[in-house]
Amino acid sequence: MALALLATTTSFAAAQAPSSFQDRSTQPASQVNPADLSNVGIDQRLNQQVPLDLQFQDETGKTVKLGDYFQSGRPVILNLVYYTCPMLCSEELAGEASALSMLKFTPGREYEVVSVSFNPDETPKDAAEKKQIYIARMNEHLEHKTNGDGWHFLTGQQPQIKQLADAVGFRYHRDPRTGQFIHAAGIMLVTPTGKLAQYYYGVEFSPKDIRLGLIEASRDKIGTLADQVVLYCYHYDPNTGRYGAVVTNIMRLAGAATMLILGGFLIVMFRRDKPGSPTRAALARDGVADSHGGDKGTGRA
Repeated sequence: MALALLATTTSFAAAQAPSSFQDRSTQPASQVNPADLSNVGIDQRLNQQVPLDLQFQDETGKTVKLGDYFQSGRPVILNLVYYTCPMLCSEELAGEASALSMLKFTPGREYEVVSVSFNPDETPKDAAEKKQIYIARMNEHLEHKTNGDGWHFLTGQQPQIKQLADAVGFRYHRDPRTGQFIHAAGIMLVTPTGKLAQYYYGVEFSPKDIRLGLIEASRDKIGTLADQVVLYCYHYDPNTGRYGAVVTNIMRLAGAATMLILGGFLIVMFRRDKPGSPTRAALARDGVADSHGGDKGTGRA
């Protein structure tokens, strides 16, 4: 089913008419040969090191190293797209921007986002145009607005692109007839030291999963105590690319909470009934006073 969905998605992406962002020199798209899909997909390379010494150009044309975005000690959301893609990449970037806009974290503060074009023909101008669009979309709902410093759009040469794609398990194919690329869609979470931590597939992403993934990838350097409790009860499943409930941990947490509540209740009751306690002494005085008051009343009668 997954392969069928991938084939349908990539075929649909490559068969769309060129959008306003597509290079006019690109030939019209045609139907994808099923044989072209044999080497297309995203293979998980969990815990493997991303080559941080690779050089690219950012959206301003400045030469940068991938490792420049890992020096802050923040986790990084990484994805490979191409900016003149007629369909799928735009959907992926739109889904990414929408998910990030729902987070209470802000790119450039708690984490970084790096989008790298795997089309060596694209330029920093193409990157800058895309950045402007998706930063504006992210800011529509983002609590702390950003000027885009935390989301970086890169372009590069084929040797560096191939090395990065191989390292993260991103397999794609260029159709020689149209010049367009056949590829899958997804984002990756990378630790501050450059180790691949998690993969999320598709063009729509769960803000809850991304938030938990960022906290986990940061080695608990961001997030709250409540987030740590949630991470104890939910676990990332590499097979589904989502967080699922861990029933045993939930039961343990519920049992511990029950024990704490019962223990607290017993301690309070024990202190109330302890000989010499203020509550017990007060009750004793009240009882004596009532008794004396009753005797006096009986004597007068």
